[in-house]
Parts: sequence; structure tokens; C-alpha cells
Amino acid sequence: MSERTTTELNVAGMSCQHCVKAVTAAVHALDAQAEVSVDLGQGKVVVQSTLTADTLRQAIGGEGYVVQG
Repeated sequence: MSERTTTELNVAGMSCQHCVKAVTAAVHALDAQAEVSVDLGQGKVVVQSTLTADTLRQAIGGEGYVVQG
């Protein structure tokens, strides 16, 4: 079993609660146990999960957001 890590990503294009739900759902689709925190003001997403940073970038990017970090 993989170890949970904390990944912080800068995500452009998030502006509302729909964005929060979309990003959270994209992560939860791959890891239902992930803890997702979205800060709209800072444009940051922090995820505690067994998923790699690259996998998280792809999942969030797949929702139409630009992942910068």
C-alpha cells in the first residue's frame, strides 16, 4: 500500500464553489479517501493522498483547469 503524501498545487481558473466541487470530485474519482483543500483566493489545492503529483495534475487538468505547480 502506498504512503499518503501532501501535494500542493497552484491551479489557475478556479473562481467559485462549482470549481471546488469539480476539483474535489476529480481527485476523489481516483482516491475516495483523499483529503482535498481548495483555497480559491490563493489559487491553491492541497491534497493528502496516495496519488502522485503527476496523477493529481492530470486529474485536475482534465477538468479544464491549468495546473501550474
